[in-house]
Amino acid sequence: MQFKLPTTATAPFCPSEVKGTVEINRQATWLKRLLQFAGPGLLISIGYMDPGNWATDIEAGSKYGYQLLFVVVLSSLAAMVLQCLAMRLGIASGRDLAQLCRARYSPAVARTQWLLAEIAIIACDLAEVLGGALAFHLLLGCSIVTGIVLTAFDTLLVLGLKGKSFRHLEAIILGLIATIGLGLVIELFFVSPVWSNVIHGLLPTRPMLTHREPVYLAVGILGATIMPHNLYLHSSIVQTRVIKRDHASQQEAISLSRIDTLSSLALALIINAAIIILAGAAFHAAGHTQVTEIDDAYRLLIPIVGTGMAAVVFAVALLASGQSSTFTGTVAGQIVMEGFLDLKIPCWQRRLITRTLALVPALIGVLWLGEHAIGMMLVFSQVVLSLQLPFALYPLIRLTGERKLMGAFTNTPLTAGLAWLLFAVITVANLWLMVQIVQGGF
Repeated sequence: MQFKLPTTATAPFCPSEVKGTVEINRQATWLKRLLQFAGPGLLISIGYMDPGNWATDIEAGSKYGYQLLFVVVLSSLAAMVLQCLAMRLGIASGRDLAQLCRARYSPAVARTQWLLAEIAIIACDLAEVLGGALAFHLLLGCSIVTGIVLTAFDTLLVLGLKGKSFRHLEAIILGLIATIGLGLVIELFFVSPVWSNVIHGLLPTRPMLTHREPVYLAVGILGATIMPHNLYLHSSIVQTRVIKRDHASQQEAISLSRIDTLSSLALALIINAAIIILAGAAFHAAGHTQVTEIDDAYRLLIPIVGTGMAAVVFAVALLASGQSSTFTGTVAGQIVMEGFLDLKIPCWQRRLITRTLALVPALIGVLWLGEHAIGMMLVFSQVVLSLQLPFALYPLIRLTGERKLMGAFTNTPLTAGLAWLLFAVITVANLWLMVQIVQGGF
């Protein structure tokens, strides 16, 4: 028996309206079935390459060259494990993480989880606002404040998707990811990094693990890589595929969705690594070790690389990263609101609420601290994401370990041990960072 929730021809891409909207042809070849399951991983991966990632990666590459490259790799591998847990939870249970938390915990606990998830979404959207504003500033020559105001109109993009299928959204995201990837390939061609030095950056060093500032950046990279709301998002959007509820169908769905997840996050890993390598080769190697602002990176590319085209490509890729994250942030916000509160509102209203809550601190921060504080605000937003992460991880690991809920797809002892280890490492890193901030401040 198939599960398929009702849809309407004019419905926007909201979670409650897209579950069970992509038909799976069990008679098709393995490759065609794989392509039918491909897509949710792309939506997840775009959150791993948003402007917040750019800010942390550029600052890390500028200050430390390739030495924090190992953090990007380890964070991405951890993300693969955790996103696969979220994917498996959605397929095996038929419900998303937010819905299960509301069913399992008291109303007070569920509302607290919802609030923390909303803070994470707003922090992510703040990064998108700042990144989009910077891109408009670099491409159009407008002020940062004007750029921030322009980002408010991305609600029109959401309205433009009214009546489109979830497959259309996935195709749009694929196009934006291709734009980002192509832009970074062009950038790396211009800067010509020393690849032997890049390989050395894959190995951790003692100073990068013990000194406060690189650890702060490392936690920022962690928060930019493993986003808490992506766990809620992934557990929901995998249910857009119509499958039977028998063991064999669920097993195939999990296997093919795992390939989709791992390949998409591998692409995000490559893009994040490319940003650090770009910053290390273009700035750190040239003695510019204090490039903490994206607009500084844009301007320095021209004299270092010797062509203005590199800077323009950089700005276009940055704009693509911000706009693509807009779509996934909207869907994630809808999932969190519907799951925790059982509250359904149109997607454009959800987009407007989230963007307004991000615009206010962005405008206050720029007007109060100045335009050159954007890099600091972007990195801080990613640290906030990292601080929220344990509150999403704990219920995810607990729920995927319950045999009554997951059946044959319960975590194996090895998977459970690895997941709890990641939870412990992330929690300890966040606690260590908080102690350092209280003691010394930033």
